[in-house]
Parts: sequence; C-alpha cells; structure tokens
Amino acid sequence: MIAHGNKIKLFCGNSCKALAASIASRLKMRLSDCEVGKFSDGEVSVFIGESVRGCDVFVIQSTSIPTNDNLMELLVMIDALKRASAGRITAVIPYFGYARQDRKARARDPITAKLVADLITTAGADRVLTMDLHAAQIQGFFSIPVDHLLGVPILAKAIANEAFIKEAGDDLVVVSPDVGSVGRARQMAQKLNKTLAIVDKRRPKANVMEVMNIIGDVKGKRCLIVDDMIDTAGTITQGAKALVEVGGASDVYACCTHPVLSGPAIERIQNSVIEKLFILDTIELPEEKKMDKLITVTVAPIFAEAIAAIFADLPVSKLYD
Repeated sequence: MIAHGNKIKLFCGNSCKALAASIASRLKMRLSDCEVGKFSDGEVSVFIGESVRGCDVFVIQSTSIPTNDNLMELLVMIDALKRASAGRITAVIPYFGYARQDRKARARDPITAKLVADLITTAGADRVLTMDLHAAQIQGFFSIPVDHLLGVPILAKAIANEAFIKEAGDDLVVVSPDVGSVGRARQMAQKLNKTLAIVDKRRPKANVMEVMNIIGDVKGKRCLIVDDMIDTAGTITQGAKALVEVGGASDVYACCTHPVLSGPAIERIQNSVIEKLFILDTIELPEEKKMDKLITVTVAPIFAEAIAAIFADLPVSKLYD
C-alpha cells in the first residue's frame, strides 16, 4: 500500500463477504470491525466497532439478491461512517443493482438507477467504484466521481488460457447475444484476436415466436457468447441454441461479468448446449446455484489495485485495460 496522511479502512456488508476478504488479503489488510444485521422487525442494524475519524473508508457491498436488503445495508453503513466523521467514503459496488432501470421504456416508468445514485450520494458517499454498469451512462447519474472498471479484460485473460481456445484456433468466433451487447463482444474479440458474430432476435408480429438470425459465419466453429450479466438466462440459452440449430456451430461457451442467475437460470443453463459458463465473482453465489458448468474468475486483484490507487490519489484509468 502507498500511504499518505490518512489511514485506510475496509468495511463490508453481507452481500459479498468472501470477495471483500480476498480484496483485504491482497492489500495485506484486515476487514474493519462492523456488525451488519437486522432488528427483530426487519430493519437494518449497523454497528461500527472501531474509530474511523479522518480515515479513508471503503465500503464493499454488491446490491445483488436480496437487492433491497443489500442496498439498505450499504446506505445505512455509509450514513453511520459519515456520522462517525470518516474523512472520505468510497462505495465499492462490484455489482450495481437496478442498473437496468436506466430510462423510461414506457410512459410513467421510473428511472430507478438515478434514484439509487441519488440515495448513495445523499447517504454520504464521496466516490463510487463499480464494474460493468449495465448502461454506461449511469455514471452520469451521480454527482460524485465514479470509477468504472471493466470485466472483459479479466474474462479474456482467463479464457485465453483455456484448452478450448487453443484447440479452436481460427475456428473460434466471439458472439454477441443481442444487438445491445455488440460493443462488449467486440472488445472480447479484439482481446482474443477472433472474429465477431451477432444473434439477431426478431418477433415478426404479436404472439409469434421469435425468429433467430445469425449475423456472421459460425458453421462448424466454436462460439463464445459474451454478455455483461445473466439473469434468468433466457437470452443466452436461446442464443446458444440458435447458434447450433440455425448457425451450425459445433460447440458453445459463454461468459458474463455479473451472474445474477435468478428464477429458472440454473436449470436453463444446465439443460442448455452451453459447455462452460465463465463468470466473475461480483455476486456471491449460494451453494444451490453452483454447478459444474460454472467457472468463477475473481475480480479481487483489480478491485484491490483500484482501492490502492484511489487511496494514494493515483490514476485508476490504467486498470481499464
């Protein structure tokens, strides 16, 4: 660690304790004393067990399932630290919940991502450190600095060492599961020096099954689908099926930054043609969601580097690649 006048302290809520412990270990630190629980009526209870006066404080908490509980834990922890005279508070949010509600898709829709940004700022955060926001413009919803780390370089580095990549050679194609994810898939294709394809979903008319078209040549090739998050896994498993049945792909692999994996996701992935799914540990998975197809890559090193850089007032931009 590069030290300056202030002390650095790391706190975590209940959403990603293992990741927080790993980050602390890489910084050769311990997690600071903090009890985060609930009162008998379900309200969030927070007790900061040590002085933070004048300290540079980092609160590590993903706002994943249960989203509202984890968000409230983050807000109450920030408020407690602010009232305890912490010098600077950085909200470290590996997975930022409510990010898909970033615009009005229909009349009278809320823009909940903006509301959450306002809540975090009002609670007392001075800075936010996060990864792969579903919509990059959410950075502009905050009136405080936001450091936005990228998951693709981490996934690319891990996947590049996998046997199926080396065996595939020029017969590997990186695939975007929809038009909205093309930018992310193109970054992966550039990192791996592979070609790009796109799954184009169209619904010809109401109540008619979606038609899948594959833009690009995947016939007889191994495919790697790239997405920022997998929620119910409908898009990615349908896309994988289309690559095989419509495009003629030989094998399908997939990767994502945020494994939300809600509802029928595990069953869908288990029963899909996807051989392996590479995920980052921005969301801590319970035992019942773990399966042989999942390969977890940790984000602890990059978050540790980012925290060290922020504490030392050094650029974080070098970590983006």
